[in-house]
Amino acid sequence: MTTTVTGVTVYTGGGWLPDRDVLIEDGLVTAIAPAGTAGAGGVDGRGGYLIPGFVNTHTHLQQSLQRGIAEGTPLLEWLLAVGAEAVAITPERAYTATVAAALEALRSGTTTLMEHMWPHPSAEVHDAVVRGLRDTGIRAVLGRGIADRADASRRWGFEPRLMQPLDDVLAHTEQLLKDTEGSVIQVGLAVPNPRSVTPEGMGAIGEFARERGLPVSIHLLETPTDDLMCREHAGLGAVDYLDAHGFLWDRVLAVHCVALDESGRRTLAERGVAVSYNPVSNMRLGSGVAAVPDLLDAGVAVGLGVDGAASNDTQDMLESLRAGAYVQRAVRGRADLLGFADMLDIASGGANSALGLPARSGGVTVGDVADLTLLRFERDFATLPVRDPGASILTTGSSRIVDTVLVGGEVVVRDGRSTRVDEAELVRELVALG
Repeated sequence: MTTTVTGVTVYTGGGWLPDRDVLIEDGLVTAIAPAGTAGAGGVDGRGGYLIPGFVNTHTHLQQSLQRGIAEGTPLLEWLLAVGAEAVAITPERAYTATVAAALEALRSGTTTLMEHMWPHPSAEVHDAVVRGLRDTGIRAVLGRGIADRADASRRWGFEPRLMQPLDDVLAHTEQLLKDTEGSVIQVGLAVPNPRSVTPEGMGAIGEFARERGLPVSIHLLETPTDDLMCREHAGLGAVDYLDAHGFLWDRVLAVHCVALDESGRRTLAERGVAVSYNPVSNMRLGSGVAAVPDLLDAGVAVGLGVDGAASNDTQDMLESLRAGAYVQRAVRGRADLLGFADMLDIASGGANSALGLPARSGGVTVGDVADLTLLRFERDFATLPVRDPGASILTTGSSRIVDTVLVGGEVVVRDGRSTRVDEAELVRELVALG
């Protein structure tokens, strides 16, 4: 596949270059050249601004059918309500939820997402999720849910009705690896939290993932509950419990880390563990604010996450980009924290190493995958006039300004709408589920 984005202002090397042609071959950016180099054709980028696509490091796609569930309730109570919905999911609903959430993500400039599936015994549900991802064209890391300690209360374990023997889960993961080979979908493992895995389970999961180079996503210290329960049952805090059983390495993505202390930050940094920062979800559920500046200072890689629509309500990465900067400034009383350049690096590549994705910083780069987002401020008068494109994206950007999205050089969103999905039909299906 060969295409171009012509006459665009591109963010590259940490700055904006106007009037450029971006050349794409075989899914990679091959050149950023003066306008007119590429000739006619391709995507007309005149008047637009090109940035790397966002990497949403944490979501639960099926929750796009659970918006507003258990609103205003504490985390454990909320988890029970969401778990009941997960038990009842069907392949048909899983497919619709996946398409809706993935398309919403694409329309906010997200080109890659890390799907953290909850454990589920149905292969058909997983097949429906894979089909939905393929149909939208988004790049994804599909985290197959896994746990081996059952507890209906969700305090020291996971929902028993969604559990399977570890050997069955790992065999199914092998099948998913075969089913997605050669596609833009990678496979990993997704652990609900430290409380849901036994030491023996950690050993089996870690060995399987390491042998195959798979990423492992795990919710960690979203609230102090992980620490309290691990200390009560295992005599160690959550980070030490995982570390004592060899479950922290450089392909682990720790999600949330709101209640992570200085010692925990040091341990994650030493083990090469990355963190997924989910500011809107953490505010919505009253969990608190992850100490992102401290994580970065400690040498921990940090990526941006949206979380599922049951706790964030949307899949809008531009909303999380802004909230992620603003809440850090508010709690620290500083306006000079996490500007556009910092937040774009976090949102487009901060945790890529843990997910097995190419490293990315400083914007669009020659040699990088052509996962790109073309923004047009004139699509929303609330972003005008533009004094500084980066400042405008951070402070006023919304999904309304997303014009074109490319994944591996393929245009999957044009003029703010999917090129692959019948959006009118999707709306009818979603309305019927209300």
